[in-house]
Amino acid sequence: MKHWILSPIALLALVFALTIPAAAPAAPASGPTPAAAPEPHPEIRAAIASLRKTQEHLKDAAHDFGGHRVDALKATDEAIHQLQICLQYDK
Repeated sequence: MKHWILSPIALLALVFALTIPAAAPAAPASGPTPAAAPEPHPEIRAAIASLRKTQEHLKDAAHDFGGHRVDALKATDEAIHQLQICLQYDK
């Protein structure tokens, strides 16, 4: 009778002992994972975005800022163009 009770307990202990290593988390890959590369020249990209927003404001403005709106739009166009050229040379 003891044999019938001990056999299932021994079998459960064996299954449990063999299952624990399989449930353990995997070891991390050798070496640290590389971090994502930082965005190149975030200040230049932010300046371009700001100039584009300024362009929209100037285009939608109700007045001409003392006659300087047209010149300001031309200057922002040129500044955006020059900054985009700068970014092309970084590649």
